[in-house]
Amino acid sequence: MITKIALIAAVILPLWNIPLILRIIKRKSAEDISLYWAFGVWICLMLMFPQALTSKDIVWKTFSIANLILFSAVVATTVVFRKPQKTNDKA
Repeated sequence: MITKIALIAAVILPLWNIPLILRIIKRKSAEDISLYWAFGVWICLMLMFPQALTSKDIVWKTFSIANLILFSAVVATTVVFRKPQKTNDKA
């Protein structure tokens, strides 16, 4: 029973990335999202992913796969909707 509940949570938790993606698309801006944060989290997820794939723990494996897929979408959306920094160069 505990494993089933955890497995459901492992699938649901990464789904909370979807409202963030939709909000970025709706506003057509990701200016409030730090690229350092987005890539930092994504790199950590990538580094943990091989261990998750080799784990016998179905909850950890499921969570890692779902989270990597959906957070990759967050990073991609953030990059696409990130406007270039304006510089004050008058040259």
